[in-house]
Amino acid sequence: MKILVVEDQERLADFLKRSLSERSYTVTAVSTCAGANDAISESTFDVVVLDLNLPDGDGLDLLIEWRHSGFVEPVLILSARDTVADRIRGLDLGADDYLPKPFSIDELLAHVRALLRRQAAVKQSTLEHNGLRMDLLGHVVHVDDEPIDLTSREFALLEIFMQNAGRVLTRTLISEKIWSSHYDIDANLVDVYMSRLRKKLEKSDSPRFRTVRGIGYQLL
Repeated sequence: MKILVVEDQERLADFLKRSLSERSYTVTAVSTCAGANDAISESTFDVVVLDLNLPDGDGLDLLIEWRHSGFVEPVLILSARDTVADRIRGLDLGADDYLPKPFSIDELLAHVRALLRRQAAVKQSTLEHNGLRMDLLGHVVHVDDEPIDLTSREFALLEIFMQNAGRVLTRTLISEKIWSSHYDIDANLVDVYMSRLRKKLEKSDSPRFRTVRGIGYQLL
């Protein structure tokens, strides 16, 4: 399980990273809003632990931005803002949980486990978006109710976009998900598979993907 920690206090960030890593979580720690945005654009995470008082912005504004862009992964706010009003506002703006500082590491771990259980329970066997429907169990794709034949690689590629509809996915992230070692993959290979997928899913007057030059692709 991958966890993103967004915390600008270096000692606390190191403590969280060490404590979570000791429990076999894969942890990425960043200290700014910009660093957090870079992290989620380059990789996927199962849980985000988010501080609010960051040097380049407010964590709540960052959370709002994420939710508006289609980022749906669980977010646990970890903040010194500990009034009831603060907690209500954080939850209303899109947080899945709220833990005030100071905190017990055992309590934090329990909150993370609860979020992971909840996330696993709501994962769907069918994904739908803008006329696309994927049956993950039956390995079947329909476009406007018409069945489409996809290779296993094309199916896996489309699944990534369906799970992140509206988000711009980098070529690096796509490679990490589709191929076991993205370092050995020619960057052009991602473009080749995207071209094949688009030919099967798109009509000339109805594009489903947007190419973001120099970055990657977005499912519209």
